[in-house]
Amino acid sequence: MDRVRQLRVRDVRCYENAEITLGASLTVIYGANGAGKTNLLEALYFACTGRSCRTSNEREFVRFDQEAARVELELEGDLGSHQLAVGFEPGRPRHVTADGGPVDRLIDVPFRPLVCVFLPDRLELIKGTPALRRDHLDQLVAGLWPARASLRRDYGQALAQRNALLARVRHHGVDPSELDTWDLELARHALALRAERQRAVDLVGPPAQEIADELGLPGGLEIRYRPRSKADDVASFVAELAERRGSDLERGFSGHGPHRDELLLSREGRELRVYGSQGEQRVALLALLLAERQVLAQERGRTPLLLLDDVMSELDADRRQRLVTRITAAGQSVVTTTELDQIPGSDDLDVARIEVSGGRVTQQVAA
Repeated sequence: MDRVRQLRVRDVRCYENAEITLGASLTVIYGANGAGKTNLLEALYFACTGRSCRTSNEREFVRFDQEAARVELELEGDLGSHQLAVGFEPGRPRHVTADGGPVDRLIDVPFRPLVCVFLPDRLELIKGTPALRRDHLDQLVAGLWPARASLRRDYGQALAQRNALLARVRHHGVDPSELDTWDLELARHALALRAERQRAVDLVGPPAQEIADELGLPGGLEIRYRPRSKADDVASFVAELAERRGSDLERGFSGHGPHRDELLLSREGRELRVYGSQGEQRVALLALLLAERQVLAQERGRTPLLLLDDVMSELDADRRQRLVTRITAAGQSVVTTTELDQIPGSDDLDVARIEVSGGRVTQQVAA
């Protein structure tokens, strides 16, 4: 199995140039607030996915007053070493190379590391809109079963076509019966997308509950997919669309389907989004992401690189130990902290330690 050995960055956030060496199991990046710890996690994520895990305005990823950024990974595994690099210039396509040769998409690189990330800002996944949770669930489906990655796109295209036709019927007198074809098309893609979402939730739910219990979430954690449609076949879904055609024409868009479904995270029957404290929401999110890592490892045969930013500050000593034990049991993890003593076992010889300050790597201790 390939693992990340080194990360090199140029003109990323506060870093002009930096190079870090990761441990085979656990790497701890430590330093004061604002020292640049999270920026290195973001660079690792960018190198694995070609996108930022922190911002949609990726101009922020490039160091101030610079035109472009570059991240490089050195990977090593049972079959030898590999290199992966992503060059980024705002407004232009990514420049991706694998072992020195250009590639069109990172997703097509067979040795590209899978990656899971926890950031405090990701609490919006629980606290924010249903659309954020749907997007996350669809990304999980694509990660688990790459051949199914087109499901969301296919459904979105059918939805856009139906919405465009609704507008023509409403404003230009097009015969409403022309919607029949797109109702059928939408139904086919809707049921396929819904089925894979449910399949992913069924896989993730049990380990997420186990991990939440382990990390001390009172009352347990329930993860449930709630679709709008009750249809169990294409004909039934088409009938649901027909019942709602009048209201869809009145509004000018489709109000029924997987684009309105919800992913619910609950404790004791109450939604954490509404009734959970921030501490409970953090533990639930962490349990969800760790469960996804476990399921991805089972389905893909590769354990994702785990990136955890400032995850220890709100856990007591016992839960910190349980978390470290779990994340080091398999795979590679990188954890940031302001204080080394927040990470149980951080002084062990098999833990890599990297100190950063002012956008510079000031000290490295290899595992």
